[in-house]
Amino acid sequence: MTSQPLLSGLAQDLAELVAKMISEIRPRLVEAALSGNRSESRNLRHADNFLSEYDLWMHDRYRHLLTEIIPSYVYASEEADPQVIGDDPDPDLCVLVDPLDTSELAVRALYGYTHVLVYSRSLARPIAAVVGDIFHHLPIYLAARDASGHDHALLFTDDMTPHPLRLDRTVSLSEALITNYFMKPAERFTPLAQQTRLLEELSQSSQDGARRGRIGVDFGSIGLCHVAAGFTDAVIEFAKGFAIWDLAPGHYILTAAGGVVLDLQGHPIPLDYQFGTVADIQKAMDQRRKFVAASSLSLARDILDVIRR
Repeated sequence: MTSQPLLSGLAQDLAELVAKMISEIRPRLVEAALSGNRSESRNLRHADNFLSEYDLWMHDRYRHLLTEIIPSYVYASEEADPQVIGDDPDPDLCVLVDPLDTSELAVRALYGYTHVLVYSRSLARPIAAVVGDIFHHLPIYLAARDASGHDHALLFTDDMTPHPLRLDRTVSLSEALITNYFMKPAERFTPLAQQTRLLEELSQSSQDGARRGRIGVDFGSIGLCHVAAGFTDAVIEFAKGFAIWDLAPGHYILTAAGGVVLDLQGHPIPLDYQFGTVADIQKAMDQRRKFVAASSLSLARDILDVIRR
């Protein structure tokens, strides 16, 4: 990867680490899809979620590789309770990891994502985050804090060419592409189908008579990254809520790109995730957040106005 002036050493190392993880796990997932052997394991932490041996392998592999670039940290992975790594009994950095998001689709070689966020407990905010896309040609979405305290968002193509992400456009609700994770029929699709006002607004005709509003499916942090890149316009989550490892990396990347993430009362969700102690980190990992993430404040507010709360 070519060094970029906006990237700290930590952010550069983190991007390279995620790229390495993608290169190692992709052939295994392709083999799982072609063989039909999806290696499902019993999920003791989240009984209603799919868990494979690939999730567990990536959990262990991340811990090993992260220790090579961060000597001491709190490892907060979806697959285990928070764990202090290294000699410092109270390290400043917490590394939040979702090793393999959408794993039940990843073992079918359809979609697969991996999330990493580094949070400074002394600053009470993230300082770097990477969301990796395992199967597509835009593999790395990144945000990082520079030495001056400014946040930057970047997208890297397959050849690791960087593209700065900065949102500077506003679309009307009737012309927006809004995404939602609606794959689970009872928990998520039914609540979306009941949002009749939202669906009516998205079905309105533009001045030229075309109907451009759309609902699409997206997944976890990558959905917020797609908004940050301008590929979609908003993500909505009003049913079950996202866990911290699904929301936080994309939240930081979208915020660094100039987007907004609001709770359902219209308040900005802060980047302070309350990671003061290991017990606080565990508490945060047990919570879920409902939200609207959008390319602009006006679009986020328009969506909230029509969502049935």
